[in-house]
Amino acid sequence: MRILWLCNIMLPKIAERLNLKASDKEGWLVGASEAAAKGGAFELGICFPVPSELDGFRFEEENIKYFGFYENTLRPEVYDDNLENRLRGIVSEFAPDIVHIFGTEYPHTLAMARVMKETPDRVLVGIQGVMEIYKDHFFDGVPGRVINRVTFRDFLKKDSLKEQREKFAKRAENEVMALKLVGNVTGRTPFDRAFTEKVNPDAKYFFMNETLRKNFYGKSAGKDVEPFSIFLSQGNYPIKGAHFMIKALAELKKDFPDAKVYIAGDNVTRHKSLKDRIRLSSYGKYLLELIKKNDLWDSIVFTGSLSAEKYAERLMRSSVFVCPSTIENSPNSLGEAMLLSVPCVAARVGGIPGIFDDGKDGILYTPGDVAALCDGIAKIWTDAEARGSFVKSAKEHAERTHDPEANFLRLTEIYKEIFDANSICI
Repeated sequence: MRILWLCNIMLPKIAERLNLKASDKEGWLVGASEAAAKGGAFELGICFPVPSELDGFRFEEENIKYFGFYENTLRPEVYDDNLENRLRGIVSEFAPDIVHIFGTEYPHTLAMARVMKETPDRVLVGIQGVMEIYKDHFFDGVPGRVINRVTFRDFLKKDSLKEQREKFAKRAENEVMALKLVGNVTGRTPFDRAFTEKVNPDAKYFFMNETLRKNFYGKSAGKDVEPFSIFLSQGNYPIKGAHFMIKALAELKKDFPDAKVYIAGDNVTRHKSLKDRIRLSSYGKYLLELIKKNDLWDSIVFTGSLSAEKYAERLMRSSVFVCPSTIENSPNSLGEAMLLSVPCVAARVGGIPGIFDDGKDGILYTPGDVAALCDGIAKIWTDAEARGSFVKSAKEHAERTHDPEANFLRLTEIYKEIFDANSICI
């Protein structure tokens, strides 16, 4: 079998070769590609977006062929017709038996689906987020004055909250169009399966769990944990629910004065200099207002961008991981926390109940219910027996769900089933 992967990022080894900053967001692809190269289960080609000056990039190493194509990744809501020609050239050159697309909401996904529209049963798309539903929860818990406000930064970048939501809506349109054109889908939650079957009831759905970044395997939290510390994977836009966490923190500090929240990623509330204040988005300004109102200056830390290794270290030093999102499918951040034995509290949204057992792996709460969020965190902090039970169950659950070998075997089984069903002859 010849399999062509269409990825959202270039693999780190290629980025390093091109002297570009490597991304570890999809770090599991490295392990899967290495397994494919060594195992000989199939011939692998990988294509991915590159800067315009690298359009047409080609490279072959360790039995894998790499193909770069230009795409404006800063504007994923904008569809570029030229992508179809670029991807058609790659398909013609590599001649894959199956095209596997990772993610549904990118312009290149729709472009590839259109390139392969005559043979949809040879296309497999992996569901990651579900933009069509995400857009409907973009403003949850955000006051109307904040939604309607346009800061100087928002005006210059044409990136107000309303415009951000419209970008989500456009990506959702592309996602739906792409899903309607393909014959096979992988997913991992009842949530994404229901969505897929609604959009394209004729597509074959394959269940396949996600493999996580290698930095999160073989480790467990327990040493050097900072008491009453809370960790969020990000907080730069409303869907991630940082506004709910800040409100909850204000309440928690009444009983736990040392409570502190660490938020991975850039500090969207930075305001020390005039330049910082000019760069404030409406959402960042709202978070800043909440911090000021509740005098939480010394209780919230934005960590800045973290490598996978540093992220894992900060996570393991935290006494609880919180996922306060307004919507998610199966957030890898939650799986990573479970795998590292960090106690978890998460909103009961989207696909989360499909990967996290409430009352067994940790605590789920009604989204937007700040009091319930506080109760969940307080239970983690005060009930040692429950906390120990939660992390044991969650780690065992995550080790099954995110087992790299089992997931790679499942992937090869899916490829074989699609290959056989299409009677493809090499």
